Amino acid sequence: MKRNTAYLPLHDGKAPSYLFERMVKLSGVMTALIVEEYGAEEMLRRLSDPWWFQAFGCVLGFDWHSSGLTTVCCGALKEAQRRYGDIGIYVAGGKGGQSRKTPLEIIEISDRLGIGSGEDLVRISKLVAKVDSAALQDGFSLYHHCFFFTSSGSWCVIQQGMNEQTNYARRYHWLGETTKDFVCNPHAAIEDLRENQESFLGQSHAPEPCFPSRSSLLNMISPEAESSRQTCSLIAQENPQKTLNLISEIIEGPTLFAPSRHHLSTSDFYPVKLKMLHKALIAAYEREPKDFQSLLETPLVGPATIRSLALVAELIFGVPLCRKDPLEDFSKRVDGRSWADYSFAHGGKDGIPFPINPNTYDRNIEILEKALRKAKIGYTEKKEALKRLAQISQRTSPSA
Repeated sequence: MKRNTAYLPLHDGKAPSYLFERMVKLSGVMTALIVEEYGAEEMLRRLSDPWWFQAFGCVLGFDWHSSGLTTVCCGALKEAQRRYGDIGIYVAGGKGGQSRKTPLEIIEISDRLGIGSGEDLVRISKLVAKVDSAALQDGFSLYHHCFFFTSSGSWCVIQQGMNEQTNYARRYHWLGETTKDFVCNPHAAIEDLRENQESFLGQSHAPEPCFPSRSSLLNMISPEAESSRQTCSLIAQENPQKTLNLISEIIEGPTLFAPSRHHLSTSDFYPVKLKMLHKALIAAYEREPKDFQSLLETPLVGPATIRSLALVAELIFGVPLCRKDPLEDFSKRVDGRSWADYSFAHGGKDGIPFPINPNTYDRNIEILEKALRKAKIGYTEKKEALKRLAQISQRTSPSA
């Protein structure tokens, strides 16, 4: 599993129509060129790299370090695929309510194109969202989920969460090419983009987001959480009322449920939330989860259920929780070049490093479109030459 993470601050405003229309064209032709030259799987690999994706957004002309870059760039790619048809990859999902339509969009595209793995892709999409919202509770609430896939069933995901206290976003990139385990050590890299901001702006002290306290973190995808994962699956197989009684006893005092304070009042969970939790426990009990992944895939099981079971595992059975932010496991990436440098290609929406020049933008789109047409013509010529060679070989081969 390759999974990367990036931080981005919240900016107000949206891409103006004159810019978004050009972003759609440029993102579409750039994607088609990459697919034509290197294959669709290579485009997925690049999208799964937060450094490359951020540079891509800068080339498209959005704010070089805004959290909106994620949603707008993904939206531009989705619109390009809708308008121009075959750009080599397919896009489902998006921001807010659009993210909840991801399964339907995957099935619609799969049925239209005859992709047999549509149901599997839907399951993966749902599981990826569950992992970053329930198995990893790091203080960032998911609000964007974009699923990219190919006709062969290859896929990657870009999703983003927001910390409402700090107004910083954390972006998660998934690549299915090397998927081994969805719930254990899925990260290949975590990248903190604040260092790049500092270099680009020439500042010695860039503003830093306030990370969640360890008491509220829950990291069930760490290798250190293996015992906790196993115990949660076993607890979920117990009588739901028995488990609910244990949880009710635990939440009478300070608990790990609180996202921003260290205590929980009865008004937080009584009566509605405990009833919802009870329903989730019943659903898990009936499913008889064989492992943590199948528990996570159970309908109704979400962040509260996972945190409840992990808390019971720690306080009743002595299985420690993992409260470590996954960012701590990775060193800072040094490339010698900042992704923000690519904002000099066309400028930025807010005039940084300079205002967008539509004429330059349009000229570059035209250049790339010509290059794509030539590439496709070259491919057609090669294919026709191979056909002629095959026909000659058949005519000159000895008869049986």
